Amino acid sequence: MNRHALLALCASLIFSAAPALAAPEAAAWSDGVIRKLNRTSGSITITHGELPNLHMGPMTMSFKAKDPAMLKKWKEGDKIRFRAAEVKGELTVTRIEAAK
Repeated sequence: MNRHALLALCASLIFSAAPALAAPEAAAWSDGVIRKLNRTSGSITITHGELPNLHMGPMTMSFKAKDPAMLKKWKEGDKIRFRAAEVKGELTVTRIEAAK
């Protein structure tokens, strides 16, 4: 295989993997209920449905908030829609809104 063919092959492999490396904002919205808030540590525990972008089924788990200030208006028991992604090795809520 010549050098140009090898470079083309490498580029196609890199770009075909791009969807798997999607930005956190490309994450799907999931439904959930807030079970616990820790505004001091910036964490939120959510009982949620499937998280397809993280290959996780329904469960209750804790996430880090991308920005702890995003937790100010929420309380335990609130029904929400949220986006979660792995950010710097931590499962992180990147967006949150009231469920409709």
